[in-house]
Amino acid sequence: MSFIRRLPKAELHLHLEGTVAPETLVELSRRHDSQPLSLVQTEGIYQYTDFTGFLMAFKAVTERLHTPEDYELVAYRMLERLARQGVVHAEVYIAVGVIYYWGRSDVEPLFEGIECARVKAEQEFGITTYWIFDAVRQFGVDAAARVFRKAAEMRQRYSSIIGIGIGGDERHTGPEPFRRLYADAREAGLRLTAHAGESVGPEGIWGALNIGAERIGHGLTAIHDAELMGVLAERQVPIEICISSNLRTGCCALVAGHPVRRYFDSGLMVTLNSDDPAMFGSDLVNEYRIAQDDFGFSNEHLRELAANSIEASFLPPDRKVDLLHHIETAA
Repeated sequence: MSFIRRLPKAELHLHLEGTVAPETLVELSRRHDSQPLSLVQTEGIYQYTDFTGFLMAFKAVTERLHTPEDYELVAYRMLERLARQGVVHAEVYIAVGVIYYWGRSDVEPLFEGIECARVKAEQEFGITTYWIFDAVRQFGVDAAARVFRKAAEMRQRYSSIIGIGIGGDERHTGPEPFRRLYADAREAGLRLTAHAGESVGPEGIWGALNIGAERIGHGLTAIHDAELMGVLAERQVPIEICISSNLRTGCCALVAGHPVRRYFDSGLMVTLNSDDPAMFGSDLVNEYRIAQDDFGFSNEHLRELAANSIEASFLPPDRKVDLLHHIETAA
């Protein structure tokens, strides 16, 4: 574990709201609820057996994030925890689509709180952070357009806003309806990500590739399509693997059935990520430990996974070269 913790690495698939620990949710509840949640109640929210249950837990957190101070609190605590795990760079989803869903039309003051945390964490811990504005697919194309337009608009003032993505429930709709929005986002200088192949089959991943996604979140079901596996390997499309997430949401029934090792051995660009660590009882160090203990990844394999996380990031080339050198020399 000490090697894993020392190994410089990036976290590329992480939801800000999914890093809110039960204790912090209690704190938020005391700020905003007329009848605050107890710690026991809060811990119960985080107990679920399927993807729908996870979405309800995520909802319970987001409905208690109201002010810039709330967002600054959860963002700073997230980055502090990441730095302790040897994370040198993070690219973090912000559920802007959910913010709009709750009727909070003015995103910028909330984002100011998040930015304050980013700047403070970089000064104190040396960790750099990019933000990805996330839309919710089941809210529809118009709602996603609002999120992506806001990302393009705010990127003019905040260079830390790097890209966009679609999350939510894949079972509701595939990527195709968002094709035009992705093209517009690319033209605005935003990088493109998409959750795909988490709770639906390989067609979800094909769809994400077809609308221009540069990275695939989860990609769990690619293993069922040999042609897709070949395309992903040939193009070196980064796959943001989230092992504990897939197990806790029921998208993967057993750890032994997870395809992470088969992806790695097939030449796919695999990165390890924690997704919603507070809700899944894991963190990035633990995801690397699972890879080693359950799938036989050696220290050198883990070094390669860490290097993949840097290569797959949206960092500029000179920063990538510097971090890759640190990974090569980590002992």
